[in-house]
Amino acid sequence: MIASTVGGIFERELNKLAEEIKLYTPEQSIWKVKDGIKNSGGNLCLHICGNLQHFIGTVLGNSGYVRNRDKEFADTNVPVTELLKEIETTKKIVVKTLESIPDEDLDKEYTAFPAHLLGKEHITKFYFLAHLIAHMDYHIGQINYHRRLM
Repeated sequence: MIASTVGGIFERELNKLAEEIKLYTPEQSIWKVKDGIKNSGGNLCLHICGNLQHFIGTVLGNSGYVRNRDKEFADTNVPVTELLKEIETTKKIVVKTLESIPDEDLDKEYTAFPAHLLGKEHITKFYFLAHLIAHMDYHIGQINYHRRLM
């Protein structure tokens, strides 16, 4: 129940991401960067999807997704329709994976990410899921700000 509840939070926030992506006008502005802004809204969207599909889909759900983090930040001019499809795919994988995790597994150690990068010696799966929500929402906020600047 806890994992599926967390899945509901991811679903809600990925819906917010899709809404932000749809608000870019003109559509091409999603790929622009200026005034010291390093990442475009499009690249941040790809990064969120790659991050979640890897750390939840592959690591926890054995989805078979192979991440290319460098490509997340290098791609340009991906149509908004493709970004929205990627968000939808990510949402389905995340929700399906989290619905399949028994609550007792959330207390088990998560070893696919170096805990010391989060200031810990060890992290649980639940702790890392909370970290992923915070990470995703940080980038959604950046996307919102980027969109308004463009």
